[in-house]
Amino acid sequence: MSSITAMTIWKVDLTSHVPYYMGGGKTCDSVPSIIIRLDTDDGLSGWGEVCPIPHYLPAYADGVLPAITELAPSLLGANPVGPERLIAKLDRQLIGHPYAKSAIDIALWDITAKSAGMPLYQLLGGLQTERLPLYLSITCSAPKTMANMAREYYAAGIRQFQVKLGADNNWRHDVDRLIAVREAVGEGPLVYGDWNCCASQLDATRAARAVSHLDIMIEQPCETMESCDAVRQASGLTMKLDENVHDIHSLLKGYHLGCMDAAAIKLSKFGGLSPARRARDLCASLGIKMVIEDTWGSDIATTAALHLATATAEKDILNVCNLADYVSPRLDPESYTVKEGVVSVNSRPGLGVSPDPKALGQPLAEFSL
Repeated sequence: MSSITAMTIWKVDLTSHVPYYMGGGKTCDSVPSIIIRLDTDDGLSGWGEVCPIPHYLPAYADGVLPAITELAPSLLGANPVGPERLIAKLDRQLIGHPYAKSAIDIALWDITAKSAGMPLYQLLGGLQTERLPLYLSITCSAPKTMANMAREYYAAGIRQFQVKLGADNNWRHDVDRLIAVREAVGEGPLVYGDWNCCASQLDATRAARAVSHLDIMIEQPCETMESCDAVRQASGLTMKLDENVHDIHSLLKGYHLGCMDAAAIKLSKFGGLSPARRARDLCASLGIKMVIEDTWGSDIATTAALHLATATAEKDILNVCNLADYVSPRLDPESYTVKEGVVSVNSRPGLGVSPDPKALGQPLAEFSL
């Protein structure tokens, strides 16, 4: 029976190629990501990653190590195959802190799939959507600049565009941004405006009603689901929820309110692949489209989300995101491929990720039996 003999943790600073401006003054420029590797006595290793971006989750990168240190005694010597059994034990030991457990859960799934000798998506539902539609996020800036970025992405094959809003707290400017991007890409492509829950109900309603004659979706304009629902009802526009959905109960609330036409299933927010898979199955049963991704990260977190999306029926997928392409360093550029607006994971066993040791640098911490 396989058992975990060691765990190594790295902290890697991921730097955005372009500063990423969001609502309420939130910015992603350089963000630390926590990488873990679990080693077993039969020679297998599993990789995990979590990268909590600032002001997004009740989490921060420097909180991961203390949580994992608390959980290390339960991990070392444990059988890693069948992640949900071990994760349930960790949940009893340390209540909450799903973002820290997310990296562990991903690593356990990596080992489990490697022990079976097959790519991870085969264990999460089988190969269902080999070519996953990508969206590109457009940093909040001047409308003309955002329109030019949209044209550039469109030329590369992208047909889904997330328009970041609210950086200057001016709803009229947000209207101009949405109209500029909508006109830049023409009819057909999906365009949705994302306030990252930083708009007031009044301002979001004004902006949404001003573009209600256009084919536009809005994403998480306000802090509460109730306010998001009010904006949806006032504008008649479809809506995607992100910050407000983080577990089964919040997904059911959004569904029953009627303000969740699509939902963001982000691994670190839910606590890893195990709870994200349950969320995926619930949304599929309810007929809710999904964006399967993570908060931020390099190739490990990105590829883990892509495996779950690959194992999801095409009719249930709205889009995915190749987060690793937004940042440097890349840990393994061959973990997935992008071509003409779609992305596909490789078919190597497990996650199929082999991080570059030079990119990882020196370990932050090491644990062993």
